[in-house]
Amino acid sequence: MEGTQDLLIEIGTEELPPTALLRLSRAFKDELTEQFAAQGLAHGGAQTFATPRRLALLVRALATRQPDRELVRRGPALKAAFDAKGRPTKAALGFAKSCGVDLTELAQEETDKGSWLSHRRIQPGQATRELLPELAADALGKLPIPKRMRWGDSDVSFVRPVQWVCAVLGTTTVPGSILDISIGNRTYGHRFHDPESILIETPRQYAECLRRAHVEPDFVTRRALIREQAAALASSVQGQACIPEDLLDEVTALCEWPVALLGHFDEAFLDVPAEVLIATMQQHQKYFPVSARDGALLPYFITISNIESREPDLVRAGNERVIRPRFSDARFFWQQDLRVPLADRRPALERVVFQHRLGSMADKSRRVAGCCRRIAAMVGYDPALAERAAQLAKCDLVTAMVGEFAALQGTMGRYYATRSGEDPCVAAAIEEHYLPRQAGDRLPRSDCGRALALADKLDTLVGIFAIGERPTGVKDPYGLRRAAIGVLRILIETPLALDLRALLGDAAAVFPADIDARAAVPEAYEYVMERLRGYYAERRVDADAVDAVMAVDASVPSDFDQRVRAVTAFSNLEAAASLAAANKRIANILKKSQTSEPQIGYPQTSHLDRGLRQELLAEPAELALAGRIKELRARVAPMLEVQDYAGALTALAELRTDVDRFFDEVMVMAERSDLRANRLALVQAVRALFTSIADISRLRLADQP
Repeated sequence: MEGTQDLLIEIGTEELPPTALLRLSRAFKDELTEQFAAQGLAHGGAQTFATPRRLALLVRALATRQPDRELVRRGPALKAAFDAKGRPTKAALGFAKSCGVDLTELAQEETDKGSWLSHRRIQPGQATRELLPELAADALGKLPIPKRMRWGDSDVSFVRPVQWVCAVLGTTTVPGSILDISIGNRTYGHRFHDPESILIETPRQYAECLRRAHVEPDFVTRRALIREQAAALASSVQGQACIPEDLLDEVTALCEWPVALLGHFDEAFLDVPAEVLIATMQQHQKYFPVSARDGALLPYFITISNIESREPDLVRAGNERVIRPRFSDARFFWQQDLRVPLADRRPALERVVFQHRLGSMADKSRRVAGCCRRIAAMVGYDPALAERAAQLAKCDLVTAMVGEFAALQGTMGRYYATRSGEDPCVAAAIEEHYLPRQAGDRLPRSDCGRALALADKLDTLVGIFAIGERPTGVKDPYGLRRAAIGVLRILIETPLALDLRALLGDAAAVFPADIDARAAVPEAYEYVMERLRGYYAERRVDADAVDAVMAVDASVPSDFDQRVRAVTAFSNLEAAASLAAANKRIANILKKSQTSEPQIGYPQTSHLDRGLRQELLAEPAELALAGRIKELRARVAPMLEVQDYAGALTALAELRTDVDRFFDEVMVMAERSDLRANRLALVQAVRALFTSIADISRLRLADQP
């Protein structure tokens, strides 16, 4: 019966990689629904299901048959299909034969390019159930799987060996096979609680059938259950569960029937830094730590079991036994590391390679120390403390603890620096110089931390560009994108009024002579500034506003930000569209007349004083515009001195009436050369007023002419 029916398709596998499960599930939905769209198969909503042993999709109201399609095939042109006497040529006869019809059944198609023979036929749509196996196989073949597996003697490959395939359309099983597995109408419940097969009579029964068999198939529901159970257990000991989102996703992908258990560990381990214990619990055991309301770590953890045990105390005790030696190892590393003052580890950095052409971590530390000292001096920080922080920043890389927990680099350096009696600013900077570690992360708060974070990232950027290792595509092995965004965020959000081009030049100056770092500065500068587009896009700032400021080469990112804010506000003014259009018109006039664009920095340099002859101003409109320019130049100059770009653009908006009148009443490209030159100087002065802030001709406003 034609119409629509629900579809359930499930791929049962061996345990899927937990960190990829959610991505695979979403991709399966996207790829299969794209296949449906390409085949003209309409459908309603699509719900994903994902557990360690299955990827499944429930598609509502899927069309049971493709619509019929009219296929049109164009043949030879009429003049080539028939000779002068109207007899069909070989071209016409051959076309009819290839279409499987008589010549008389062909039609003629009229187009603006001529007349052609054509053949039209109706292709009946195929039944969905016949198309599904191939569509599903194509969708599975496009999943983002870096490395596929083969099993048995088949050439079929997938992320993990496939154990079963269940596909039900309406109330019938889809015929055929997928990935060399015959399609059936049965799924399987929990591996231990309900291992027997389960009949799926209709797609809508799928989720409830699995829940009765101790499987929660919905990833989002399972995730919420884990969070809820963990929070309740933590609350039972007057604490709160520490549940990072990425760890929660991973734990959700490791179980089908989550059961949370509260474990306990010896309070004596709390003498070890909390970050170490938390890393041990989260990275090694996939536990959720428990903290007090004030953030202090409590001697408890929450583990998520994939089974509803009849003896939960035994499961709990087993987990407590496992964590004890892990914590003992961490305490041993901590105690051993404390025996050597952090500064005494500096010589060991000579043996740690930063990059084979850029030298060791000791080499990098020396470069960063010099750069860091200069940055600190520029912004009024203590240069000596900043330099000391740079000298010690990488020393924790050669400690046993960081060797075990690489993610704790910087954090352990702070602890060891504090224990070694270093200045608190130095200790804080050692941890903060890695910030921000990812999008949305916090920024360094200490003076030394800001200077060191900038110096370290600038050194990496200049050095990697100097050896020609610019990121390509998605490959960024040295984290240059992250470094660039980090530099911009520190300069903009702190803010620090430092020139990015000069900072990169300072970083390049300390490289050895055999590395031409200075030559890499322009490319590194362009790379970092280009990251501003993404930075503002995430903040939903209009790209035109960013382009307008990019055009005037504002190389101080904090100043760049002020200009972008001002242009964004200007865009909402009533006069904005007209002035943007006028600026675009002026730019075109100057370009056609081969008159150079005004230099950035106006109004300090007056184009009226340099190029305009007062005695040649004859038209009332040009006299009015010249007077208004002179007046606004005096008003705007003090605003620019204090970076009040919003106030300056608001003032310049007053030019709208005079500019509109000028273009309505005055012919800029006059026949008399002296008048033409004078009027070009006048419009150039208008242009210079705006480009002292931004090139507003780049704005594309809704009501712009």
